[in-house]
Amino acid sequence: MSNSEIASSVDRSRRFVAGSRRRPAAASGTAFTHTAIFTRAGLYLAVLVAALICTTAAAGKNGVPQILFPVVGPVAYTDDFGQARAGGSHQGNDLLGKKRAPVVAVEDGTVKYWTTSANAGCMLYLYGASGTMYEYIHLNNDVTAANDNRGKCVAGVSYAPDLVDGQHVTAGQLIGYLGDSGDANGIHPHLHFEVHPKGGKAVSPFAYLQKAAQLLAPAPPAGSPFTLKLTGTIAEVTTADLTVDVATLAAWPSHVKQTKVDRLLTLTAVEPDVIVGQKVTVWTMPAPGTIEALTGVPLALSVDRVA
Repeated sequence: MSNSEIASSVDRSRRFVAGSRRRPAAASGTAFTHTAIFTRAGLYLAVLVAALICTTAAAGKNGVPQILFPVVGPVAYTDDFGQARAGGSHQGNDLLGKKRAPVVAVEDGTVKYWTTSANAGCMLYLYGASGTMYEYIHLNNDVTAANDNRGKCVAGVSYAPDLVDGQHVTAGQLIGYLGDSGDANGIHPHLHFEVHPKGGKAVSPFAYLQKAAQLLAPAPPAGSPFTLKLTGTIAEVTTADLTVDVATLAAWPSHVKQTKVDRLLTLTAVEPDVIVGQKVTVWTMPAPGTIEALTGVPLALSVDRVA
């Protein structure tokens, strides 16, 4: 794809009608909040593991594989692909979330920066190993908590620290931060996310997003473990595991913190001394950065201690 074609694609996909500061209505009339709840059912576990064991395998008819959700943390979005917008029809889905929420690679691939579109602002292309191209648009350009627009489209502001243009990345790796750059300035921070099968024209991401598993934290560096600190309420307990209704989460080494998690996590534990309904803080044992552990598959994480 030439640079002129890239620029044209970006400018055609304006996010909001000029002057509008409201979240657009869904074409389907439905809204979806990505707060997936994982159960302990063995069948569900088997299906999830099979689907996520390799995000670049078993691609569909158009070549788009099972992907990971592109944002870490709660977001809300609608099936707004194809809606009429200033400059043409909407070419993706807008994922509304917290400013500077981590944005991750949905599959293995290579990233390319794009920093010169007034409409898209700071954006990034992910050329997936499956042949699918993804666009991440309106990445962060603020250097404070305010909407200051003082940042440039560079690593550490829009893109992950130390991320290099043209770098190979792995599924779940931190690649950027959600924001409101470009023509989204002053509107609710969001990631405009596009899916281009085989690098061609955009298709609706909605079905892929609904099937995508959301990470608890970005993947740690290759070969490194990660740990979590969870606060919440005990929902279920046995002699071998416990289930926490998680309210807040902190992760290391990513230092990602989340509030209003509202998610059930089942962890292995040796005769845990807790009761249902108890408010707890749970620290997990260091775990490898596998898809199962990062997405909170039941029993993929183990309790270190409980307070």
